[in-house]
Amino acid sequence: MTSVFNLVSNWFPCMNLYAFEKCRGQITVTQRPSITAGQTATIECNIDVGIYSNGLYWYQQKPGEAPKLLIYGINTLQSGTPSRFSGSGTVNTGRDFTLTISGVQTEDTGDYYCQSVHYINSKYVLTQ
Repeated sequence: MTSVFNLVSNWFPCMNLYAFEKCRGQITVTQRPSITAGQTATIECNIDVGIYSNGLYWYQQKPGEAPKLLIYGINTLQSGTPSRFSGSGTVNTGRDFTLTISGVQTEDTGDYYCQSVHYINSKYVLTQ
């Protein structure tokens, strides 16, 4: 059984988009330890602070490459993202968001990141 994904879970520093102030917030990304081609992969992003509007993004990073945007606005596919990828979750009902890959392919191997936008103390804050 070949593992297709690497688990990414970390404390992410925040950067204010305007004043470049630093902050810290907890974002936890979880998934099953391993998955094989053809299965459905579910990766959850749990955020301890409410996001601003629909400011939740999913990225894929392959070894030696820059992160690539897959999904923005919680569930909108970036141009070029295969339809087997989908995002879900709602701002109004919680802070849990999900990336689902239906019928995983070996080319989906890589690290997956969620990124969130927050509006704190009248400032936009973006995790990085």
